[in-house]
Amino acid sequence: MSIKQWPESQRPREKLLNQGAEALSDAELLAIFLRTGIPGLDAVSLSQKILNRFGSIASLFQVDLAEFCQGPGLGPAKFVQLQAVLEMSRRYLRTELQSRKALTSPTDTRNFLLAQMQALPREQFSCIWLDSQHRVLRFETLFYGTIDSAAVYPREVVKAALACNAAAVILAHNHPSGVAEPSSADQLITERIRSALDLVDVRLLDHMVVGQGVVISFAERGLI
Repeated sequence: MSIKQWPESQRPREKLLNQGAEALSDAELLAIFLRTGIPGLDAVSLSQKILNRFGSIASLFQVDLAEFCQGPGLGPAKFVQLQAVLEMSRRYLRTELQSRKALTSPTDTRNFLLAQMQALPREQFSCIWLDSQHRVLRFETLFYGTIDSAAVYPREVVKAALACNAAAVILAHNHPSGVAEPSSADQLITERIRSALDLVDVRLLDHMVVGQGVVISFAERGLI
């Protein structure tokens, strides 16, 4: 039976319009993105098959083109569309973050960083620059690394802080492995950056490590 033959209340598009996107399952959301199924599978069944293969929507975002195209009903055009959707969501969240009067909620910060960084295939080191009232000035990625390391230079962090006239900063980097536990190297570079920022009167509020579905805070761990 095709989706068009389903009761209207069960069709993903109609369900979204009537109940909101949050009412849809991951498979239903992906089905709307795919638009059509393949012979023998409607769009929702195909979406569930894809999610079973890759594990989750987040995992689907992380795969490269070659691996993506191994999924049933997927090809380069869908890969490009999916990456565009992901980037639009990141840019929307960056705009939302910067429009707030102040960054006061650790939960909001975690959610923002998860959306920005958990699906990245390689490590990157970023900064949320804040003014003296903890209003967001800019979210900026300073360093990119391989899948398991990133070269981070404290002097470049200081230069970036001065360039946007920041009074405080929240550091963040991701672990592509999905394990967010801070390493000894993470702790060492955090201390080096804190010492460098102290020289120019910029306060280091936190360093957050982004894994798969989890963000660990240095401040909450007493590491800052």
